[in-house]
Amino acid sequence: MYKYDQYDQQMVDTRVEEFRDQVRRRLSGELTEDQFRPLRLQNGLYLQLHAYMLRVAVPYGTLNSAQMRMLGDIADKYDRGYGHFTTRQNIQYNWIKLEDTPQILADLASVEMHAIQTSGNCIRNISSDQYAGAAADEIIDPRPYAELLRQWSSFHPEFLTLPRKFKIAVIASETDRAAMKLHDIGIKMVRNPNPENGAGEIGAQFYVGGGMGRTPMIAPMIREFVPLDQLITYSEACLRVYNRYGRRDNKYKARIKILVHELGKEEYTRQVEEEFQHLMGQGIEPPIAELERITGYFVDPAFETGLSDELDLSDPDFRLWVERNTQAHKQAGYVIATVSLKPVGGIPGDATGEQIRLMADLAKDYSFDELRVTHAQNIVFPHVKKADLYALWQKLEDAALGTPNLDTIGDIIACPGLDYCSLANARSIPIAQKISERFVTKQEEIGEMKLKISGCINACGHHHAGHIGILGVDRKGKENYQLLLGGSEGADTSLGQITGPGFDEDGIVEAVDKATQVYLSQREDGERFLDTYRRIGMAPFKEALYG
Repeated sequence: MYKYDQYDQQMVDTRVEEFRDQVRRRLSGELTEDQFRPLRLQNGLYLQLHAYMLRVAVPYGTLNSAQMRMLGDIADKYDRGYGHFTTRQNIQYNWIKLEDTPQILADLASVEMHAIQTSGNCIRNISSDQYAGAAADEIIDPRPYAELLRQWSSFHPEFLTLPRKFKIAVIASETDRAAMKLHDIGIKMVRNPNPENGAGEIGAQFYVGGGMGRTPMIAPMIREFVPLDQLITYSEACLRVYNRYGRRDNKYKARIKILVHELGKEEYTRQVEEEFQHLMGQGIEPPIAELERITGYFVDPAFETGLSDELDLSDPDFRLWVERNTQAHKQAGYVIATVSLKPVGGIPGDATGEQIRLMADLAKDYSFDELRVTHAQNIVFPHVKKADLYALWQKLEDAALGTPNLDTIGDIIACPGLDYCSLANARSIPIAQKISERFVTKQEEIGEMKLKISGCINACGHHHAGHIGILGVDRKGKENYQLLLGGSEGADTSLGQITGPGFDEDGIVEAVDKATQVYLSQREDGERFLDTYRRIGMAPFKEALYG
């Protein structure tokens, strides 16, 4: 994984000291909250319902054991003993004291981490496939390109005050595990399809104008192939057109998806191509040697060869976990293992400081010192030797981290909701807990299910992309929950549709039960919930829900 050079470290250290002085002035009264707010947001510090919340960046979800251990230590030393992993592959702390924040940032900087650009109208944390560098189905590791984009976008003077926040994802396989088309810019690494001009060379396919929130949209493809030595220039062209014409008079219409929709894909693309041609004469593209330097940090670990792919699955609990929580690795004798942070009745994405440190130790012992945070709020050990898998699972089980529910109805994505967030209209956590407990004995029968819960229209819980989505709203001062069906964040991206009138807290759990019963009674062989919904449509579900 990438290691800071002297410039990276100096930038982060300088920002820490700058913020230390800003906090001092706020605490002394030299700065008002209105003056301090934009400064703290530049450092990932939000003021929530009960306390400050700090969001820490985990670039493209990759971190090592020393970094993971530091996250656990921060949870214990400065928070209430836990951290919350998010849908941006970051981690949040919900009970931070303002006077502690400079030292937290200094502690993070000591392990090459920071909270810069995790808030504000700027380019946020670059996200990627959590299995990058390990997946059997990728054409190349996408993380070097994500890192190049991270370096380009960090402190970019032109893009620190965009019309609205901006999110970029990079993937490199046909299976989309990063919700790429639901980002402001989605980049898919591909081979050049042009038989007359560099056929087979690696480059980037650009999708622009996706997003969830108040007005969800799926990004259209605007360029089939961009050569690697033009990746940053084309990205800059996309941002420049948005920065020039994006709405600043109405924050609800300020995202790039609105601009692409109102201009139309063709006109937006025309303007990007025009800007791209202009920029090609400006020499802004980093030298290809810089990309090669970065790529050198992402070479494969020292895999052993000649290993057996056999696993002893005589333990039925282990067998279930293997079937549910592991994926094929590109190297024979190895496997990708996912740690579910969704125990039955637990809070999705939460882990205690002790659990975080344990995962750090296990990564060092069993996964070449590497972990990944997923946008589904879980943790991945990307490179586990199959011969070590049973020992790893036993240690996870002992720490209440062995729940075998990946991609089932128990693997719920949920935002913090009204329990913490000042923007929320309704609680998400109690709904997730009740659904988890209600369906624990049915998740194998139901099979693959993506259930996602948001406590407000901002959609931090990705409810639009759930096979079943739940949106919390305020209805005349009471929490109300809308049910959505048919969303997907994969290569077959689709947006969920609202079934009808909303439900109260207990009613929404019953509604989920009724929707799954329709699926179980109507499904054909091999169909997921999403497949059955697409085949039979909304009508049978509405009949079951509303009579």
